[in-house]
Amino acid sequence: METPIIHIKELYKKYKDSEDFSVQNLNLEIQEKEIFGLLGPNGAGKTTLISMLCGLIKPTSGKFTIDSLSYDKNATQIKNKIGVVPQEYALYPTLTARENLRYFGSMYGLKGKELCLKVDNSLEHLGLLKFADKKVETFSGGMKRRVNLIAGILHNPKVLFLDEPTVGVDVQSKNVIIDYLKELNAGGTTIIYTSHHLTEAQDFCTHIAIIDRGTIYAQGTPEGLVAQTPNAHNLEDVFISLTGKELRDDA
Repeated sequence: METPIIHIKELYKKYKDSEDFSVQNLNLEIQEKEIFGLLGPNGAGKTTLISMLCGLIKPTSGKFTIDSLSYDKNATQIKNKIGVVPQEYALYPTLTARENLRYFGSMYGLKGKELCLKVDNSLEHLGLLKFADKKVETFSGGMKRRVNLIAGILHNPKVLFLDEPTVGVDVQSKNVIIDYLKELNAGGTTIIYTSHHLTEAQDFCTHIAIIDRGTIYAQGTPEGLVAQTPNAHNLEDVFISLTGKELRDDA
């Protein structure tokens, strides 16, 4: 049996001054080359889990590996293997798209002609080359999303973490982003994806885990989860069945 690219065992996280665990007794395996959807309501623990996997915060207890490596011993190696595309734009608004991407590419160790070619090819692939020398602050939401995505994948990561990659974009930009992500996955990149767009997740993901109150409630293929949930016709029905109809407003 193949070793999972991400292996999580008995993971817990409790923030200082918090009474409850944000993540508790979480066990999960993600296989290489999957498009893995991590779905849950507000406050379910998705962001906390992703933040731990990206090395931004430390677990309270438990352990995990990425490509058989742990942060305790291999933090630099792991950071070179992963890409992160946050929900908030990680871009400098007064710089051009090309300037932003050359800067982020240089942080991954890319330089010279290789960096310039990689940036321009990526901009062209996502329909942005003609806007390469315009400041990002003049871009639409969909254009910013596409630049944000390129910034996270210039170094060809083995694992890509995506937080709401299509939120607030037009239909055309959404389709371009999803198609590009499918191309990356076909090329061998494992994708970990969080979203509130359940229809999109059902069509896009090869495997899904539904998380709530810091633990995994169910996991499987989208089709399998729908089939095993009574009276469910789609992933939204599964989601409501597992997490309830209670509002999860968070101020």
